[in-house]
Amino acid sequence: MDILSEITDHKRIEVELQKQAVSPEQLREQVCDLMENSPAPRRSMKRALASSPAGIIAEFKRRSPSKGWIYETAKADEIPTAYEAAGASAISILTDAKFFGGSLRDIRTARPLVDIPILRKDFIIDEYQLLQARIAGADAVLLIAACLTQEECADLTARAHALGLEVLLEIHSPRELAYISKDVDMVGVNNRNLGTFVTDVENSFRIAGQLRQTIAGVRNIPDAQDSSDNPRNLPLLVSESGISHPETICRLRTAGFRGFLIGETFMKTPQPGDALKGFIQGIEETEAQKSL
Repeated sequence: MDILSEITDHKRIEVELQKQAVSPEQLREQVCDLMENSPAPRRSMKRALASSPAGIIAEFKRRSPSKGWIYETAKADEIPTAYEAAGASAISILTDAKFFGGSLRDIRTARPLVDIPILRKDFIIDEYQLLQARIAGADAVLLIAACLTQEECADLTARAHALGLEVLLEIHSPRELAYISKDVDMVGVNNRNLGTFVTDVENSFRIAGQLRQTIAGVRNIPDAQDSSDNPRNLPLLVSESGISHPETICRLRTAGFRGFLIGETFMKTPQPGDALKGFIQGIEETEAQKSL
């Protein structure tokens, strides 16, 4: 069994146990009350990335299945605020406990402390997890094509939108391009092999051309190369994982990507916020050299 299968099997069991503790009906009541009586301002991750010169989605991540603990004592009331101060466009917070050392509590802790969008990053297979995300204060959720059928993905996308959540659809191979529909807000290419968790950033470049063609076909437009020009009508492209050099960001932008999810590059340092600040400065310096 590969890592992804192990995680998704565990996730199904986990969600069923959570439903026994708090029923889906109870959770829906909480969401209805929240949306009717305390409507929080919805922060668009897609717009934040489209309008940002850097487009960094800085990830709060304590551990990974392949590398173990990266930053075991990382605090959700410190690192997300440091990310925002350093120039992050959005924050990704891993909420899986067993494999990544996270929890929904991390989103609840960070939400009142930052004004930029928060992505709930988890292995979402059930509407129950969308309800949890909305209550915790997330603005967007990750849907992984490899964990879902196309029908499940479309259904969860619609349910997420009904809750005011944006959707980042994650693919990692050309076989999953068929999951892209006109309804998804963002499409992410995962540079990490979900079976082995080995990363290769070239995966984004290999898929980029086919990805743009697929999006152009979905939207029935002649060219989807420059998605930043029309962010409301095109899914915004995101490259995820394995990005460790500012120069790579510049290359990815040329290939059509506008968002860049980076976690371990920052979290493996003592001060992730400072690491992000230096990374963004590196992007600016690289872009300045290109314009000479």
